[in-house]
Amino acid sequence: MKKNLIVYVFLTFIVIASSGAQTKKVKNGILGADISFLPELEARGRKFYDKGVEKDAMEILKDYGFNYIRLRVFNDPAAPKGYSPGKGFCDLEHTKIMARRIKALGLKFLLDFHYSDTWADPGKQFKPAKWTDLSFPALNDSVRYFTKRVLTELKEQGTLPDMVQVGNEINHGMLWPTGKNNNMDSLATLVKSGIAGIKEVSSKPKIMIHIACGGQNEESIKFIDAFLERGVKFDIIGQSYYPEWHGTIMDLKNNLTDLTKRYKQDVIVVEYSQKKREVNDVAFQLPGKKIKGTMIWEPLSWGETVFDKDGNPNTFLSTYSDISKLYLK
Repeated sequence: MKKNLIVYVFLTFIVIASSGAQTKKVKNGILGADISFLPELEARGRKFYDKGVEKDAMEILKDYGFNYIRLRVFNDPAAPKGYSPGKGFCDLEHTKIMARRIKALGLKFLLDFHYSDTWADPGKQFKPAKWTDLSFPALNDSVRYFTKRVLTELKEQGTLPDMVQVGNEINHGMLWPTGKNNNMDSLATLVKSGIAGIKEVSSKPKIMIHIACGGQNEESIKFIDAFLERGVKFDIIGQSYYPEWHGTIMDLKNNLTDLTKRYKQDVIVVEYSQKKREVNDVAFQLPGKKIKGTMIWEPLSWGETVFDKDGNPNTFLSTYSDISKLYLK
């Protein structure tokens, strides 16, 4: 009996200790969502509700614990081969309107430059049509000027982003073929031009380098080391994590833990959809006192959405209320 009691007390201590580690709250923790589709959804008449009351989707997300909104911006999405031909969703003007809504709700704001007229990701990084034939010096100038113009107009209306991505999922490069990752010198120079454009407007936004290597440690290290060796200065390593491409949750945990210990930069999961609770547990339990967090990609309309087809919160959204209470100070 005495032996069993000792074992019981020991196991109880382990459970309590483990629970304490899991529930440690994070200062400046980020619980964010990329909802760049929202203006398009609203233009189609989509509405959102909470407890039967129609509300701004962003307000509902805030009520459930979200504190950050991410928006993508394209160069000329209204172009014939752009993301939104003739309509221009996710251009600078649409972004400015969304940024005002974000700040009016007291939320923070991450701006994601794709440096393209359409989607940029590891499988495609098309130059904007107007930049196609530019020389390398002219291309760098265009990156710097475009970045500076977008940040300037956002600053002038009082909605300067709190964080800025210079490129989207750029582990295979950006602005192909000039900035492909087999020409790392050119890629790093282009990214430096984007960073320079930000710094000419303000030193306040945190600079993120975004790669899609959530569970790939070797690839992550190779890319980040190459940038650091070339003098690229940034604050945050942003990772995408989709299980079909980036491995298991344990792969994610091992990679992010290593990156957190290896580099001075903060590490954030800036895109994901599945395994919501597991991804957030990994991100918020990383070692050290750095900024930690996540940003789910398009939860209003893609993947495991947090609203049902009628625009009402589902159990996935309730999960975020729990995550917020558990991890955010």
